Amino acid sequence: MKDFSHIIHIAKQTISLEAQSVTALQGYIDDSFAEIVLQILNSKGRLVVAGVGKSAHIAAKIVATLNSTGTPALFMHATEAIHGDLGMIQKDDVVLCVSRSGNTSEIKVLVPLLKRGENTLIAMVSERNSYLAEKADYVIHAHVEREACPFNMAPTSSTTAQLVMGDALAMCLLELRKFTPQDFAKYHPGGALGKRMYLRVCDLMDEKKKPQVLPTQLISEVIIEISSKRLGATAVVNTQNELVGIITDGDLRRMLQKSTDISNLVATDIMCATPKTISEDELAVEAFQIMEQNSITQLIVADENTYLGMIHLHDLIKEGIV
Repeated sequence: MKDFSHIIHIAKQTISLEAQSVTALQGYIDDSFAEIVLQILNSKGRLVVAGVGKSAHIAAKIVATLNSTGTPALFMHATEAIHGDLGMIQKDDVVLCVSRSGNTSEIKVLVPLLKRGENTLIAMVSERNSYLAEKADYVIHAHVEREACPFNMAPTSSTTAQLVMGDALAMCLLELRKFTPQDFAKYHPGGALGKRMYLRVCDLMDEKKKPQVLPTQLISEVIIEISSKRLGATAVVNTQNELVGIITDGDLRRMLQKSTDISNLVATDIMCATPKTISEDELAVEAFQIMEQNSITQLIVADENTYLGMIHLHDLIKEGIV
């Protein structure tokens, strides 16, 4: 039997070291951090987040989180900035530079250029006595005692600390902007929340799958209609396309349990005359709630009493509503 104890120990030690670093960050959240939040909140421009190396990846993630939670943000790679990307910074923008040491050559070239533009400069650094921290208008202290790397070299604890401080910044701004789930859905229309907030019943209906039979049609024809449309049910409508009832595959099974002679039966003999319905303009999540409350898997879509179509639970699952 293989001994995995050493690997397990390394993994747990890494998590423990990074967790300690994150917990220690609470000691660096002070009035200065609050002032930084208000500076960004009251800015007329965007927050431009810059970084180099591994910190650049964290900067990009911070930007993504800010943009999705209501704070306009832009990523700028520190190296590219000194080769032309400085042009993306506008007069009212606030700049956040993310760096563990705050002493890299790229930072030392970039900072004087940023100061020349008179933009507010915020440093996110581990070391307060670094070049970046000394030149910045504000400092977010994301200090870590050591990396999780056994050589104290590979950015591990430090990048985790930067990520957490970025999240703390974003969540403070989210709260102060009174950002709502509806706002979040607006920025995430393709996500599950966005679909629950915006996707409507009419968006799920397939006009090619609109099972319907007349009240006088034979059960054999009803079976064919249910089978061909593959929704497990069919609406029963009159000649004016007004809804009369619904027949499900469950109704067919119950019919066969009572009698095997179905030659003379018609739709009205086995249909439910009080089907559950929903308007095409209702949210798809409302359709799911009706299905769940009534333990059904199909729901008729109707405009008052005019039959428009049918949706199935599988449609909701496929779209991530459930």
